Amino acid sequence: MMATKTKAVQAAPVEITADKITEMFMHYCLENSKRPESVYLFSKHIGISEKEFYNHFASIDSLEKSVFVHFHQVTTKLIKESEEMALAGFKDNLLAYYYTYFELLTVNRSYVVLALQGDKNRLNGILKLKPLRTQFKQYIAGVSEGYLKVNSEKFRKMQQEALEEGAWIQFLVTLKFWLDDESLGFEKTDLFIEKSIRATFDLIDTTPLESVIDFGKFLIKERLT
Repeated sequence: MMATKTKAVQAAPVEITADKITEMFMHYCLENSKRPESVYLFSKHIGISEKEFYNHFASIDSLEKSVFVHFHQVTTKLIKESEEMALAGFKDNLLAYYYTYFELLTVNRSYVVLALQGDKNRLNGILKLKPLRTQFKQYIAGVSEGYLKVNSEKFRKMQQEALEEGAWIQFLVTLKFWLDDESLGFEKTDLFIEKSIRATFDLIDTTPLESVIDFGKFLIKERLT
């Protein structure tokens, strides 16, 4: 009987995607309590070539900044896939965005805290959010379309720009609150989101009423003022 050659069964290679590199980057940072010192060392660590890395990211800096954009993209994708949100207005879309985004942050809290608070220079943490700021404001522009009822186009444009920038500032304030939140399940952050969004929309509608006062009391209680 003649021996027959058999082909060795080889495992299918893992597809290298931007999401996969991002995931491995976060793991590296958590395991080493710092980000990689170079593209060469990081690529070698995760078993890819530098060329494969550069197919997706220009540098370690751009990769680090993309993490928060990745959370944004996952958030907006989940909202778009929700049949319930298809007919929702600006306020409900914004609430859904906040709850979903901060849920993703909570799942990845160890990394987020390291990335934003691990550096003594707090400005570096803010700079990591710069690409997210652009994506976030674009999202706000989309979900708020038609919300502002102003006859003057020039005045409407000014209000829209103020709305988008104000929404970003509110997001940063919420992020700071979440980073400092020590309540179980971060329930205080959920309460903060609900009260701040409600107060914001009452202000936009020029009818502050009880919600602005309620939110103000909440801020004082939590010593944020």
